[in-house]
Amino acid sequence: MHNEIRLMARMHIKYVLVFMLLSLAQTIQVSGQELQCNVSVNYQNITGNDYSFLDELGQNIREYINDRRWTNDVYEDFERIECSFQVIITEAISLTRFRARVLVVGRRPIYGTVQKTTVFQVNDQEWVFDYDRGTPLFFRPDVFHSITSLVNFYVYILLGYDYDTFDNMGGSPHFEQARRVADVAKNAGTVGWSSLAGELGRGDLISQIMDPRYRDLRIAYADYHLRGLDRFVTDANAARRTILDVIIRIEAVADEVERSYYIDQFFTAKYREIATAFKGSTVAVQAYDTLARLDPAHLSEYSTMLN
Repeated sequence: MHNEIRLMARMHIKYVLVFMLLSLAQTIQVSGQELQCNVSVNYQNITGNDYSFLDELGQNIREYINDRRWTNDVYEDFERIECSFQVIITEAISLTRFRARVLVVGRRPIYGTVQKTTVFQVNDQEWVFDYDRGTPLFFRPDVFHSITSLVNFYVYILLGYDYDTFDNMGGSPHFEQARRVADVAKNAGTVGWSSLAGELGRGDLISQIMDPRYRDLRIAYADYHLRGLDRFVTDANAARRTILDVIIRIEAVADEVERSYYIDQFFTAKYREIATAFKGSTVAVQAYDTLARLDPAHLSEYSTMLN
């Protein structure tokens, strides 16, 4: 049932221009791949040796993500989820072992516009991996690998977030896959998968996503996108009321937990968009008051709603 609802929602989100183009086509080429991901590797911060083979790593990761079928659903080319992986190498531990940070972003279109909304964004600060020239990447999700385990984890996270925006809890199968990847990595005792020195790791994020206490936040993703953003063109006031209701519900979730990586990720992706949505509206003051309590880190951006 979830898959059927998700497919119906995707039909709702397609652009009018796409429909016009498809109506003229006699044959539709269907792609099995779900993701259209740009991958870059920046190694300018490390010197002393020739690390140009890391360019090959970027190409390998890009092909690994884009050429694989990650679900049983059929995607047309224009439905593929837009995402990016930016790898910034911060240290060469050895000639083949590196420390890096990774910025992962996932986006989806906003119905009736040419704009896209950021659904997920994370700046992963601690990734240690091994790579040598010509090393192939194999899909073995049940075995820890310093590169593919991280890539698999974030691909499943991106899929889960995207599906959640089209159907209440629709991303559950993909989040469960991400949890399995994280469990394998944590059992291997590797850096970045568990809490360390107060910093929350990848395992903490997926644990919170799957925690029943966050169920209302999971559901809020569909309300925010499908019944909020996607309605702005047809009924902006109703869309704002929906988004305000989402924020109020997230505050209720926050009151029940001590520290939330999951909630932080919502506002990391959405704070500028939220400020723009409420700017100059009749509910701007109410939204600001709630956001000031819930997400004080972005208070300066929210203050623009009141101008």
